[in-house]
Amino acid sequence: MISVLGYLLMAAGLLGLIEMHALFSSSPAVIAVQCLAVTLMLWARLTFGRRSFHAAANPTEGGLVTSGPYRYIRHPIYTAVVLFSLAGVLAHLSLPAAGFELAVFLGALTRMLLEERLLRAAYPEYADYAARTKRMLPWVF
Repeated sequence: MISVLGYLLMAAGLLGLIEMHALFSSSPAVIAVQCLAVTLMLWARLTFGRRSFHAAANPTEGGLVTSGPYRYIRHPIYTAVVLFSLAGVLAHLSLPAAGFELAVFLGALTRMLLEERLLRAAYPEYADYAARTKRMLPWVF
């Protein structure tokens, strides 16, 4: 249930940014970062396969995925969403836009933490994977 709330928080943040016209920009730098984020998300989706989308944070059948972008970060899809929205917010910086970005990040973080707890229970090898692979930023966080 909390996972679904995290999902809804991310969606609400993104919708708020769209409504404010603060998600997209004509800036080449923003477009480049957002294209990078979309590429990361597509790479992660292709690596993970059809089982990668569901509203709850339940682990799916098929084993732990540690290849592709998952070799470098544990949550490339959430990272891509946060990166995409952050680029837009930085181009349209305001307190409301920052608040919506915070909602996107907190929703993603909530889901990451819940997924990690479930993954540790489902896959014993997850602890080793988590110890060597950062959550969102390689070698940082």
